[in-house]
Amino acid sequence: MSTEYEHLSREELIAQLKRRDSQTPYGLVWERKGISPDKSLNRDFVGLEPDPALSCGAAPWRNLIIEGDNYDALRNLVSTHAGEVKLIYIDPPYNTGRKDFVYNDSFFDSTNRYRHSTWLEFMYQRLRLAKDLLAKDGVIFVSIDDNELFNLGLLMNKVFGESNHIANVIWQKVYSPKNTAVHFSDDHEYVLVYAANRDIWRPNPLPRSAEQDKAYKNPDNDPRGLWTSGDLAARNYYGEGRYPITCPTGRVIDGPPAGSYWRVSRRKFDELDMDNRIWWGKEGNNTPRLKRFLSDVKQGVVPQTLWTYDAVGHTQDAKKQLNEILPKERNDDVFSTPKPLQLMDRILRLATKPGDLVLDFFAGSGTLAQAILQLNKEDGGERRFILVSSTEATQDEPDKNLCRDVCAARVSRAAEGYVSAKGEPVEGLGGGFAYARAKHIPSHRLVERLDDGLVWSFIQMKHHHPLTERAALASVSVWDGQALIYLPTTTAKMKAALRAALQAHPQAIVYTWTPAALASLVNENNLREVPADLTRGFRFGKLGGEQA
Repeated sequence: MSTEYEHLSREELIAQLKRRDSQTPYGLVWERKGISPDKSLNRDFVGLEPDPALSCGAAPWRNLIIEGDNYDALRNLVSTHAGEVKLIYIDPPYNTGRKDFVYNDSFFDSTNRYRHSTWLEFMYQRLRLAKDLLAKDGVIFVSIDDNELFNLGLLMNKVFGESNHIANVIWQKVYSPKNTAVHFSDDHEYVLVYAANRDIWRPNPLPRSAEQDKAYKNPDNDPRGLWTSGDLAARNYYGEGRYPITCPTGRVIDGPPAGSYWRVSRRKFDELDMDNRIWWGKEGNNTPRLKRFLSDVKQGVVPQTLWTYDAVGHTQDAKKQLNEILPKERNDDVFSTPKPLQLMDRILRLATKPGDLVLDFFAGSGTLAQAILQLNKEDGGERRFILVSSTEATQDEPDKNLCRDVCAARVSRAAEGYVSAKGEPVEGLGGGFAYARAKHIPSHRLVERLDDGLVWSFIQMKHHHPLTERAALASVSVWDGQALIYLPTTTAKMKAALRAALQAHPQAIVYTWTPAALASLVNENNLREVPADLTRGFRFGKLGGEQA
């Protein structure tokens, strides 16, 4: 411990602390007092109300699409899935001023002097919850353009820590320049990448392409297969990197080019030459090059930060893909710049493994879920997704519901199959999801407003069970060796249903509103009280509602 403060009196220490606290810290500061409060922020209990009619496939559902404000949805998820999400991808509103940012039930006015501060507060409240959801080896990818790029970077530093910044990826979003641009053609967007812990997270190597493998030949019929060659000289200083080399023809090379050094010592060079890993050219008289075999690099390639449209798609691809799977009248003028499936596929391959949980709480048209279903079909990976999408209803369009009519509709068609715009049948990718609505209830009104559907979904998610429909009597869920039972009332019929369920699952955890009435039927260690055990586990995020 430092001794520089030990001689100070209490009053002097307090004075030092006051001086320190009065100094403006480095970092992002925005005008929180001047902006309109976000009506979505609340301290209520949030449950999920499943809608089987809008769900896809048969229960149990391991995937989930949530309709509602993502602040509500995130607080529910933080209570049930904290530390479990391996990948978060979001494509938030870019705050362009062109009706892309709905705030407090209306599109945000781009002329408002608090435009950037309002967007930052909106994003901050959601990102701080997202941080709690990431696994220790998890990562978040955020799409953005120039409008809020610099603000978002500072905000991500604040929430996730500057030390956890991984990369700023450039995505080439168009395949031809805009010749009508006044200053520059806007050809790219960004994807900011932050890890929960940079020291732990590592990207998966990307699969090699046929184009990359074309460079590998085998002109000397090496039994180890295809290879390419690399320069043995480099500009980095190496103490043992200057020595003469004699070619097989007898020609002597005095050393590497001026200002450079051989990459390996003389001893290592001779070992490589003996192992036929040095290429002297067809005549044996060329400057030596190091052979690199395709078999040694088949594990994949390190991802780069420049993603071109030919590799990950462009905006026109994205529009065509959306129009292909969803009738145009259902998405026309709604998603002018959706993301292409190829871009989502790249992110999934980099950041997920089979079985991982993926979250998108600005789900838009549901592209990420379709990409997950495609990748699962390819490798049998069973990655799971949770999507959150608002209706984006406004005062002018109160009946608008993008979550139901675009996002869920697209994912349903991708999973179950559809007829293309050309009238051709397209086979489904498989999979399904539960469709649920986020519903918040003031804590002091829980007893009267907390219905059985909200209770049952929360119980299942809390115990990491896939969602099922609530039964007429005792609801039972069995998953991964654990049984859950929910008993809404303690009538004679309900108790009979409970006895039958306990015969099949004697160690089941039983949730009820009146545990005392079941004391003779259930071991007290397996009894849980509603709503107390639900609210006891409900969280608000580790960062709470702290001020910036």
